[in-house]
Amino acid sequence: MGWLNKIFKGSSHKISEGNYHGRYQGDTVQNEPSCSGDVWAETENEDIDRAIALSLSEEEQKGKKVIDNEFQLEEDEQLARAIQESLNIESPPQHGNGNGNGNIYQPIPFPYSTGFRICAGCNTEIGHGRFLSCMGAVWHPECFRCHGCGYPISDYEYSMNGNYPYHKSCYKEHYHPKCDVCKHFIPTNPAGLIEYRAHPFWVQKYCPSHEHDRTPRCCSCERMEPRDTRYVALNDGRKLCLECLDSAIMDTNECQPLYLDIQEFYEGLNMKVQQQVPLLLVERQALNEAMEGEKSGHHHMPETRGLCLSEEQTVSTILRRPKIGTGNRVMNMITEPCKLTRRCDVTAVLILYGLPRLLTGSILAHEMMHAWLRLNGYRTLAQDVEEGICQVLAYMWLDAELTSGSGSNVPSTSSASTSSKKGAGSQCERKLGQFFKHQIESDTSLVYGAGFRAGHQAVLKYGLPATLKHIHLTGNFPY
Repeated sequence: MGWLNKIFKGSSHKISEGNYHGRYQGDTVQNEPSCSGDVWAETENEDIDRAIALSLSEEEQKGKKVIDNEFQLEEDEQLARAIQESLNIESPPQHGNGNGNGNIYQPIPFPYSTGFRICAGCNTEIGHGRFLSCMGAVWHPECFRCHGCGYPISDYEYSMNGNYPYHKSCYKEHYHPKCDVCKHFIPTNPAGLIEYRAHPFWVQKYCPSHEHDRTPRCCSCERMEPRDTRYVALNDGRKLCLECLDSAIMDTNECQPLYLDIQEFYEGLNMKVQQQVPLLLVERQALNEAMEGEKSGHHHMPETRGLCLSEEQTVSTILRRPKIGTGNRVMNMITEPCKLTRRCDVTAVLILYGLPRLLTGSILAHEMMHAWLRLNGYRTLAQDVEEGICQVLAYMWLDAELTSGSGSNVPSTSSASTSSKKGAGSQCERKLGQFFKHQIESDTSLVYGAGFRAGHQAVLKYGLPATLKHIHLTGNFPY
């Protein structure tokens, strides 16, 4: 029985050799169906039977006495069956949902192959070497490679995306979302799920913790920039990203050409504002103080950025564009008091300084509509109607600017002309303009948001002149 013992020991050694154990924590695990030793174990039955017969024949030739031939044969057959059962390698139980999108799988290794097998990687015969059973096929171990890095997968488990295998680390690098602020992998929550915040327009993903860890956010475009991005710190506590700073309007004189553009826009709609209404660019504190001095007005925005005044007041206006100093801070701000005298129902329009040209223009178009309504005898309107139609005009101006792509009519010597002409044709400012339109469209407030949508629907259906006439007669939008 010596030859049979060598087969048993040899098979036992090779079967156990190279078996994979262990588990990668943190992911679901699924095992692919494997090709076990059943296939070649059946072909071995004949070899085993012949080995038993040969062994018995050798013993008879040597003159050895067989005490109980039938008993010995039965014992040998039991041993053969035990060997056969030991060669049957079953597939481990399955785990996970098996959808193939980022799940973890275990390649099933086998010590050696008998029979005709083709490697799914190189399309050559595997022969009598070790092979892996993965993804419904068999592979040379060196042919089963990661789709990300191209190196063989020798780990205990692997991930899949579609029909492609990956190292777990490569899959995480390619498909696990990273925070756009800190550039780290977004952590999982206590339930083991990846949880992050995403801006509805910019599709910016970031860790939830950045909403509470004082990560700066641009006061204009609302983006959280990467940690190494520089911001300009305005003296009222606002942060302005460099893209928005590129076309920001910083003082009253710089804003006058844009004011002329808005007036021309109204004239083109046959809505010329006959009276000369002063325009002042102001700091946030001056704007808040002026708002408190108003006897009437609707202010429902999270932060007031424009105001149409109807009372006599003294307002501090920005006289000269401030400089950006050490630490990207605004410095050398020069202001002067301006006494506003009431000559008509509107004394002035105030706009917050330091905002990009298109945002400043949309706020100015909104406040100009307040002025137009008051100067043309419109009675006191419901908040959603007045603010809604003002938002419609701001939206129409933005749409006209983005459609035409033209900048303001600014003299070439003005510092604002450079940014206006540059910004009007630049992809950056066009994207900002689309964002400002998106802000108006998606506003959830009952006054500004619902009011805009009702007004915009009325203008699309009946036109602006008919809508305004209906508002003048009834105080409501036509439906």
